[in-house]
Amino acid sequence: MLFTAEAKAQGWRAVAVFDDGRPEGLVFVGRSSTHVRQEYAAAFLELYDEEDRAHVTAIELQQWVGAPDAGYWTKKNTLKIPVPSKAAVKVKAAA
Repeated sequence: MLFTAEAKAQGWRAVAVFDDGRPEGLVFVGRSSTHVRQEYAAAFLELYDEEDRAHVTAIELQQWVGAPDAGYWTKKNTLKIPVPSKAAVKVKAAA
């Protein structure tokens, strides 16, 4: 019998790929590709500072394939690397 904490499995994620040999970094996990696409940019800018963002070469949209306890992540698309807005940068500089 399978028990999950979610009504629907969180089968999509955004993952940052780094150029300096670090393993991939999880950015956001969601219930659909649309959900991940809507939320990953804000999560990325909150999680990674300017120095870390400079080493990100790509953000991959991945989907879980297989059973919840036996499967793998597969790349579905490459997402745009978000950049902070000029207004947000000014607010941080003033703080």
